[in-house]
Amino acid sequence: MTSITPAEPPDDKLPDNFDPFEHLQKIYIPQHNALVKRYFSDLGNDWKPNIASSRSALRVACTMTDNDNQLMMNLRHHLLFDLLGYGRKNLAIFYGSRENQEQPVEGHPKIVFYFSQDSESLPSEQDYKADAEYSVRLMQLENTSSNLRTKLVEIANEIKVQFLSAGKGIILTKGNLCVSYKDVKNGFPNGSKILTNTEADAIDIYQRICNVVDVTFNEQKITVGNPKKLSTTGQVTETQIIMGKTRKKRAYRRVVNVRFRYAYALIPGEPQPVFLIDTTYRYTPLVKI
Repeated sequence: MTSITPAEPPDDKLPDNFDPFEHLQKIYIPQHNALVKRYFSDLGNDWKPNIASSRSALRVACTMTDNDNQLMMNLRHHLLFDLLGYGRKNLAIFYGSRENQEQPVEGHPKIVFYFSQDSESLPSEQDYKADAEYSVRLMQLENTSSNLRTKLVEIANEIKVQFLSAGKGIILTKGNLCVSYKDVKNGFPNGSKILTNTEADAIDIYQRICNVVDVTFNEQKITVGNPKKLSTTGQVTETQIIMGKTRKKRAYRRVVNVRFRYAYALIPGEPQPVFLIDTTYRYTPLVKI
């Protein structure tokens, strides 16, 4: 009877010439570059390294290579995760107790539209970027609706039509005029407010939001508040003492342009927001630009 000699078990130890940094590179670089590819997915699967556009130049800067030393790897990681914000992707940030984060309208998802000021338009006298957020409830849908995801994709596609132009978000000029819209039945329960420079600009935004969620806009439900106080212009010089420290007073309703950046859905019972459209490329939306 022929005897069978069992195979020698593999060496359960590191090779004599093991280089930990080279090993780390072989493991880390493909993982990192896969995230880079996902973040810059708008450039397409056939992308080749080039610096012909700002997005392509950023991807080149983020992509790690076998020739990178530790400093280069750290810089590329810092650029992607910290400066470009990939490390903050899909984070739900809140302050205080989770009990206070429950959605006020039971079961109905909320669609939120976020606007912010372009960095290059930030004047020297303004120490923060202006932004704005507007929302509407989906009164015809519940958080448990079987077709919720399908409807959110449809809504995302309509947001792409209503709030984007040539691949960029539309612009709203903020100001001291307060234009509110109350339509409880159609998802505006508390009188949604838009601070704007003209009534027509606010009405345009409300009409676009109504088109997105497929409800009829009714101009008779508009209320306009026109304060006597004028918008702040120039640098804020007034100060106030807070806990013994001198602080500048906030500017009052500056006239400033804000651009649509992204829209997301807040779904009762779902801890993370569901991003629908994102022009910043920081999040993973249901529909790409």
